[in-house]
Amino acid sequence: MTSDTPTTPDEPKPGPRPGPGQGSGADRGISRKTLLRAAVAAGAAVPLLATGGVALARDAARSSDGRTLTPTPYCDDGDDLTPDQMEGPYFKPNSPLRTNLVTPGTPGTPLTVSGYVFGRNCVPLSGVLLDFWQADDNGDYDMAGYTFRGHQFTDATGAFALKTIVPGLYPGRTRHIHVKVQAPGEPILTTQLYFPGEPRNSTDMIFDPALLMNVRGAGGGKEGTFDFVLNVDGDTGPTDPPTDPPTDPPGGTWTSGHAYTSGDRVTYGGRSYSCLQAHTSMAGWEPPNVPALWQPES
Repeated sequence: MTSDTPTTPDEPKPGPRPGPGQGSGADRGISRKTLLRAAVAAGAAVPLLATGGVALARDAARSSDGRTLTPTPYCDDGDDLTPDQMEGPYFKPNSPLRTNLVTPGTPGTPLTVSGYVFGRNCVPLSGVLLDFWQADDNGDYDMAGYTFRGHQFTDATGAFALKTIVPGLYPGRTRHIHVKVQAPGEPILTTQLYFPGEPRNSTDMIFDPALLMNVRGAGGGKEGTFDFVLNVDGDTGPTDPPTDPPTDPPGGTWTSGHAYTSGDRVTYGGRSYSCLQAHTSMAGWEPPNVPALWQPES
């Protein structure tokens, strides 16, 4: 897709069916793409919600009687791919597998970024690698270790969620978060996510309004949402990983909520582990994360 403003309105195309009680596509409002193009055509600023975020359709969804609907996976028209952007000088491979980049005592405004990853045919993609990295509260990047760096995989519904902080301002740039997104066995999308209402958005030469998150206040922190659309068809499956970190989603015989006893053997992420002490597993206690519970087998 080009950034040229179309001379005729976009024709609606079929997308995912709304779930029970979700209303029709028309009830959800216009798409993010249409909002951005309409703003460009009118010479206006990007449309924002009252909360200051970009008017993403799934976040501003309302039923015909005016009630706000529960956010659901929503793809644009199926042909608007997420734009790529430069990697920058601070990417590091082999980031840790984790969804929470914050450690106790870390300064900064708490931020949760969540959303979905779709293929160009609006099918949610599971097992997609998302590798995030960003500056800390002071605008600095950690090149010695992996502070504010981590990768994760979308779940069976194509959803992801990241706990982090609002990044500090790096010299010469507006506020942003870097990310690499890769469906299993497919090319990598390298891009950046931006925050609405930032003064430097208008002076940052790299800034792209199509990459604005919808950001709202949440208690003492903020919540951001963004949906990626990759240049792949849905129903992609795991293949041999062509990149580092690997693109195969962590899997194996280990499961959350299972009562393990000492001596039990499981596999996870392509490795075998032996249970060291009895416990009931839970998310976050995957074998590589808790050496007190699991010993890798050679």
